[in-house]
Amino acid sequence: MGTMTIFQRLGHPMRYRSQQFAFWQSAIIVLISFVSVVKADPGDSNLTSPNLIVIMTDEHNFRTLGCYREMMQERQAYMWGPAVVETPNIDWIADQGALCTSFYATTPVCSPSRGSLISGLYPQATPVVTNNIPLNDEVVTFAHLLGKAGYQTGYAGKWHLDGLGKPQWAPERKFGFQDNRFMFNRGHWKNLKIDDSGPKVGSLSKNKPSYAVGDADEKTFTTDFLMDRTLEFIDANKSVPFCYMLSLPDPHGPDTVRAPYNTMYDDQVYEKPTSFDVDDRAIPEWGEPAKKSGFGQSKYYGMVKCIDDNIGRLIKKLTDDGIIDNTMIVFTSDHGDLRGEHHRQNKGVPWEGSARIPFLVYYPSKIKPKTVINRALTSVDFCPTLFSLLGKDVNVDFHGRDFSKLLTEASADDGWEDVAFARGTGDMAGWLMAVSDRHKLVIATNDQPWLFDLERDPDEMVNMLGNSGYRDTARELAIKLKEYGVKYQDPRMDDPRIKADLDWLMNGKGAYLAPKVSSQGKKKKD
Repeated sequence: MGTMTIFQRLGHPMRYRSQQFAFWQSAIIVLISFVSVVKADPGDSNLTSPNLIVIMTDEHNFRTLGCYREMMQERQAYMWGPAVVETPNIDWIADQGALCTSFYATTPVCSPSRGSLISGLYPQATPVVTNNIPLNDEVVTFAHLLGKAGYQTGYAGKWHLDGLGKPQWAPERKFGFQDNRFMFNRGHWKNLKIDDSGPKVGSLSKNKPSYAVGDADEKTFTTDFLMDRTLEFIDANKSVPFCYMLSLPDPHGPDTVRAPYNTMYDDQVYEKPTSFDVDDRAIPEWGEPAKKSGFGQSKYYGMVKCIDDNIGRLIKKLTDDGIIDNTMIVFTSDHGDLRGEHHRQNKGVPWEGSARIPFLVYYPSKIKPKTVINRALTSVDFCPTLFSLLGKDVNVDFHGRDFSKLLTEASADDGWEDVAFARGTGDMAGWLMAVSDRHKLVIATNDQPWLFDLERDPDEMVNMLGNSGYRDTARELAIKLKEYGVKYQDPRMDDPRIKADLDWLMNGKGAYLAPKVSSQGKKKKD
């Protein structure tokens, strides 16, 4: 990818409170908090205490953000033609902080990706390997750790980690998010309201919550409503360190948005992506075209514009309150949306438009403006990097890598390897991916291995596996993929097809031949 990457990292201070401490010890801690110096435990080093705001959108294609388009080849930047949506407020986060261009969802669907971001664990350990699986009670989140350090924590928006409840406001299990009144478990509601009983869905159909926009306006449209709740939380907690996660259910389908955003981009003309017409091309079985797949962007752009305008409200609030310089802002998504690429919509596959996600971080005390990092990273890397920037050993065995040095010094630690890993949904059957900033290897239980050169073939239409010049690249990625699978006990490593293909990639010679094995959970395909 001819793009640069700037990554997220957040530092957070720890303020320790204990009922076992005497009155004067507690008073000293309070005094320390006023000067933003925090001691997490006796004997620990002092830490600064910036506020943290994590913004997660849903099903968001990174090319809709101006800061990403600026770094890309023209045809990639303008995937749907010259018609674009401008995002000056989201771009401000990248401009004043860091932008990551090779950042991937650990699994490009909602629940697994979210579980990995908040825990620093791969999906098989959370064990949310597909949507609607409840997060394990014992999973420790970054909110847990910050709450124990004295932060006021909260969450508003889509959660999708507590099973099938829908909308299920304020799940009983809070996972460290102390104020979760405006957290709902599932759904892409467009109209939210509050009455004496609390928040509720404002649009109904046959007396049941509906995704209809209905009479939603700047107070009740979901994006606006959730931002209002965020600003209220800031107002209530701006005198102490706080951590708030805002999870916006847009721009996920249905592609609808309130006025005036619903017609703002109607007059634009959209072109089909280069990879849209794939009928006569060799394609992976995991990437087969959908029967129907459009590429109209008007309402999708409207949702993105509404999100950007609300990010502008957040930045203004932090600036007006005088806390912008002591607040870290992270902007990301749970997965992408193909929007017609490869004749597909939505997510779930290792194509770039599905698996690659935006990741921006504003942290002025440690990250210089316009920081760019050319490294492959995933959402599992968030937590370890966060607490490394804090200088705090939280005694949690994160699966992700600490890349804080990339953020603060623009250089990697000795031994850093530019390889990240992702997986499809489920346990046994499916795909695994090893990706660097340039190359991507995908192996699956139902297809031959695919190797993409993202610099020469950014549309991912050519399998380089048969090219002798890429043999060493394939071998190196396969070795790293096997190391990942063994270390983090990915059950997919026990599949006969995966085992055979990894063995050939690492040790085989000559042309690839599909192994004569049947994958577990799948019928034999060869």
